[in-house]
Amino acid sequence: MELFLAASFIALFVFIAIDRPILLIKFKDGQIVKKKGKIPQGFLHDCTEISKRTPFSGTVKVYRNRFKPAKLVLSRDIDHKVQQRIRNVFPHKSFK
Repeated sequence: MELFLAASFIALFVFIAIDRPILLIKFKDGQIVKKKGKIPQGFLHDCTEISKRTPFSGTVKVYRNRFKPAKLVLSRDIDHKVQQRIRNVFPHKSFK
């Protein structure tokens, strides 16, 4: 019984602790280093245009939420003006 409880607590901890975004884009000096997930073509094109004009390094993550369509999370390495430009081009309707 104790073994079952320990295993269930470990499984619950791993389920909560693992970072599982539905979309991930990593930038380094204005270039896309890593893409993961199903990225809308318009959003990918707009992000590459933003990174060409103002090169930056950081990550863009999108999480699925039960109550809201999608949550956009940008790393702190990205400048606030660039963050706002990415938020402006984010397609909220594509993630319902």
